[in-house]
Amino acid sequence: MDGASRTWRRAAWACVSAGAMTFPASSRRFRIFSSLVLAYTLGVILWGAFVRATGSGAGCGAHWPVCNGEVVPRAPTLATVIEYTHRLTSGLATVLAVALCVWGLRAHAKGHPVRRAAVMSLVFMLTEGLVGAGLVLLEYVADNKSMGRAVWMGIHLINTFLLVGAQTLVVWWSAGRARATWRGQGWTGVLLAASVVGLLVLGVSGAVAALGDTLFPASSLAEGIRQDMSDTAHVLVRRRVLHPLLAVGMGALLVLASRVVARMRPSAEVRRASMLLVIVYAAQLCAGMVNLVLLAPVWMQLVHLLLADLVWMGVVRLCASGLAVDAPGYDAKQAPVLSGVASQA
Repeated sequence: MDGASRTWRRAAWACVSAGAMTFPASSRRFRIFSSLVLAYTLGVILWGAFVRATGSGAGCGAHWPVCNGEVVPRAPTLATVIEYTHRLTSGLATVLAVALCVWGLRAHAKGHPVRRAAVMSLVFMLTEGLVGAGLVLLEYVADNKSMGRAVWMGIHLINTFLLVGAQTLVVWWSAGRARATWRGQGWTGVLLAASVVGLLVLGVSGAVAALGDTLFPASSLAEGIRQDMSDTAHVLVRRRVLHPLLAVGMGALLVLASRVVARMRPSAEVRRASMLLVIVYAAQLCAGMVNLVLLAPVWMQLVHLLLADLVWMGVVRLCASGLAVDAPGYDAKQAPVLSGVASQA
């Protein structure tokens, strides 16, 4: 361990011993690495969506982790190349998550919020791989139109959001920001909790809608609307109309929550998080409209998903700043006793 690392750890332990609300920022190398891991994970998520949108999920057959019974497929089809590439990039993402977790634990004192976020990011990365394996082994890929696939896609979306959220918190807290707590937050906590739950529900409805667009493409907007309203249409088609309705309602909730939280916790970070969240969500609504009018082309589905991830990251950032124990307007006396923080992971 070099001198700079020893100095950092001594300072961190001093903060723990003193029961401080904030901890020293992580090293510059760790902050850069955690940001790159998050960016790479987003890329892998988008490629996974590309696999689903192009119907390439069965490219390796019902085999996992091998591809069509082979470690390296020979004479692969285009679908096999797309699916196999996703598996390779996902494997690298897992390796990076392990490295982030190990580095996060070794480089930060007990009680530092980066430690818990790094551990959770690895946990959700592993469960992400298990969910992906389940999709393959259960053959919930390609042209499978069962409700079981829709349920599995919803679970996949929730786990993906939790993974991205954990990695976002690693980046956030590595800058030396105060930890967050739900205790004693009053209406701030209620509004932020409602935003988190609402966005998860919206994300699941979006995953189901995207699956319906892939399995039951329409040749025109009018035909798509007729499909949505038909009593004889597949249930995945009839449920597509719920997503835009939920998106509008969720937009109203996010605007309300971000404005109220910015007033109740009037810090510069909360105001920035609130403003960015509203801007990104407005862009997401516009992208959703374009996606609908263009009949959900693959490239637009990827843009729509990326913006959905950015909105989720914005909500996580708003929660982390609005629920921070040093945020203006928060009564620190209602927070959990900080003297026991040294015993935390």
